Amino acid sequence: MPSPFPGMDPYLEGYLWADVYNALASKIRQQLVPKLRPRYTARLEIYLVEDTAPEGEIGILYPDVEVLRGAQSADNRATEAETSLPTKSRSVIVAPAPLTLPMLLPIEVRITTVEIRDTANNTLVACIEVLSPVNKREPGLTPYRQKRQRLYSANVHLIEIDLLRRGTRPFNHPRLPESAYLVTVTRAQSGAVDVWPIHLKDPLPIVPVPLRSPDADVPLDLGEVMTAIYDEAAYDLSINYREMPPPPKLSEADLQWVDDLLSEIRE
Repeated sequence: MPSPFPGMDPYLEGYLWADVYNALASKIRQQLVPKLRPRYTARLEIYLVEDTAPEGEIGILYPDVEVLRGAQSADNRATEAETSLPTKSRSVIVAPAPLTLPMLLPIEVRITTVEIRDTANNTLVACIEVLSPVNKREPGLTPYRQKRQRLYSANVHLIEIDLLRRGTRPFNHPRLPESAYLVTVTRAQSGAVDVWPIHLKDPLPIVPVPLRSPDADVPLDLGEVMTAIYDEAAYDLSINYREMPPPPKLSEADLQWVDDLLSEIRE
């Protein structure tokens, strides 16, 4: 069963995102390699980062582990506290904590980048980044913006695919329109960024992947990529379209559009 959405399915932005994220990178490489050969190829560069501020993703991307165990009854804990005190202090009752919460420790996150390299010298030509939640909030946002600048200084093209409504976009501009999703292409040393704002109703675009001059761009069909991974992973079996999409909350107009779109499924 295909996704009922014409472009990005907002229901994929929750706990399924880790699987979607890795599938996107692999499918992008699979689509591009036949178009790139023999002068170029695509490689997956994988590295691990620690999400040291996972609070905002608890219950969305990460499981809800806010309360690990219920506290004992006040009477039992009062008895234990009273018993544990020296004899002369038995009349002093220590107030038990009404709630015990787990420490939110850093979570290891796998980051996958699609790198376009020339086959003659293995030189990095273009980098395709599918943005992760850790790229869109601190403390990961600043290092990612620094990486963008390093790639630009190194004469590397950058394609950024942002299919998450939450978080802060690494690319910011006063003329950037509001949209649910965004794709940008920054050509090396061009001094400009090509922008594809994508609304919830929009199909995902076909965007160019720049190569070395005089070689022509190759097309990356994001709609085809998303359709393929949705079908291969059978995401429809894991999504309850009768529920609301993951946060952030949709606008009233988008919410009405989603209700109309999913009316048959929800009946």
